[in-house]
Amino acid sequence: MPRFDDQYYQRFYGLVGVHDHEQIGHLATAVHEMCAWWGVPPSSVLDVGAGVGMWRDWYRAQHPRVKVRSVDISEHACAKWGHELRDIATWKPSKKFDLVICHGVLHYLDEPAALSAIANLGAATRNVLYLELPTAHDLAEVVDPELTDMDVHHRSGEWYRSRLNVHFQQAGAGLWVRHGTVPLYELESAQP
Repeated sequence: MPRFDDQYYQRFYGLVGVHDHEQIGHLATAVHEMCAWWGVPPSSVLDVGAGVGMWRDWYRAQHPRVKVRSVDISEHACAKWGHELRDIATWKPSKKFDLVICHGVLHYLDEPAALSAIANLGAATRNVLYLELPTAHDLAEVVDPELTDMDVHHRSGEWYRSRLNVHFQQAGAGLWVRHGTVPLYELESAQP
């Protein structure tokens, strides 16, 4: 996909990019440890939209026994950072992963592709999904437009929640627990 070429990665992951390895390290530690806290420590991870590979690199350094599969739609990212070329909107993995990471992907997809991707993420997730994407509110009120790709679909949080709720219970902080896997206390969940 030409959009996610070298210029895209230079613009959004260069010296003043949205995230760096240290920040992702903090986030990955928190996500991994929450899974462990819930009694489902990841032994397999799927990183969807792996980009420059920061999640995969963190797992290799911190938890080398965890099997990580990294995929991306960008031919450039796959060639440069060693991911499999896959489109989550059309590809459903043949097996489930303890933890699925989908960091900054769904808001790039049109509605039919986003719906298909959510179904495929649901099918791929054994226990926990970490999902990060800006909603319409975030794009208007939270993100720095100089550091964020604003040429994305501006959907409401409710749009995403209503579709993700088919497969998951929202736990907060980007964590979504697959139905029937992790019993959450009432106040741990972001939903009634």
